[in-house]
Amino acid sequence: MQYICDAPGAKTWFRIETEGEAALESDAMHHAVEKHFRNAWEAAANGYQSASSPFIERNIGLKAHVQRMMPLFLTLRDAEGKTLVTAMLPPEGRRDPGFRIIIVGPENSDPYLEHEEAIAALGHHFGLTLNRADCYPYR
Repeated sequence: MQYICDAPGAKTWFRIETEGEAALESDAMHHAVEKHFRNAWEAAANGYQSASSPFIERNIGLKAHVQRMMPLFLTLRDAEGKTLVTAMLPPEGRRDPGFRIIIVGPENSDPYLEHEEAIAALGHHFGLTLNRADCYPYR
C-alpha cells in the first residue's frame, strides 16, 4: 500500500496497489472491491501498448501504465491499522465528470456518519468534492 494522506482522528488514507491488497480489503470490509480492482487492472492492462519490441522488455512499463489509467482504490485505516472506509476515485485522483466516485464502509454501509471529516480530508488532498449525495451509492 502507498501512503496518501493523514486524516483527523489519527486516521490515514492509503492506496491499494495490488490484487492481494484488494482481496484483504474485501475480506475485512465484506464487500466486492477485489472484483472491481481486478476488472479495472485488466481493462487498463489491455490498453497497454509497449514501446519496446523485444519480448523480455515488452512489459517494463506495464505497471506504471496501469496505475496511471485505472481508478484509485483507497482505504482509510485507524492508528491500529483497522480498515474503516474504502474509496474509488478517478485515475490519478483527477476530476472527471464522467467518473462515478464510490465511497463505502463495511458491508457497503454509509461511511459518512462516522468518517465524514476523513473523507473531506481525502477530497481536499486531491482537490475533489466528495459529498455523500454523489459518492455513496446506496442511499
